[in-house]
Amino acid sequence: MEERMVKFYAKESSNIALHAVAGHFSTSHSHINYYIDVTTIKTRVNEAKEVGKLLAQKTYNHMDYIDTVVCMDGTELIGGFMADQYEQMHVESRNQHDTIYVVSPEINGNGQILFRDNTKSMIQGKHVVLLLDTTTTGETIRRCIECIRYYGGTVGPVASIFSTIQEVEGHQVQSLFQADDLPNYQAYTQHDCPYCAKGIRLEAMVNGFGYSLL
Repeated sequence: MEERMVKFYAKESSNIALHAVAGHFSTSHSHINYYIDVTTIKTRVNEAKEVGKLLAQKTYNHMDYIDTVVCMDGTELIGGFMADQYEQMHVESRNQHDTIYVVSPEINGNGQILFRDNTKSMIQGKHVVLLLDTTTTGETIRRCIECIRYYGGTVGPVASIFSTIQEVEGHQVQSLFQADDLPNYQAYTQHDCPYCAKGIRLEAMVNGFGYSLL
């Protein structure tokens, strides 16, 4: 599918490009008409640094202080740059060492999100920013919020490279790319997908780590 990739540049920075392919794809929660590839944004240091800076600027004033950035979908590099930007902006942290934790949860074979004993102290009693790569239905955000609350954390703003939604359970979702950045972007439930209704086969299963052709 790489030969069909089209670049879409962020409004805030021409150095950040989202790659997308039009078609018929399935995520774990919906059917979508674009496969969105943010691999280079997550793995190239210069792009990740710029994204981290911009997302930190979008989220910092939504919390009195920030203790931890929880990273989903391989966004740890961006999360590190977000934490660095928070510190450059003198955002307060109430951690013992006066610095911000950057941590990722474990996802077990049943799809449960959890923190082990060596990392749950970075969540318990902490003010947390949640970071994801792409958000369509908000279901992953809901599951993450539930997990963080279970471990005693307080979730503040949510940051995502791409998002079709602006709020989940009262938590603002700040993103660099929105649905209107992609021409006629659509997401459907599996039962209401017009592509399926027309008998158009799925091309691939997709998630934040890539795609698997069907």
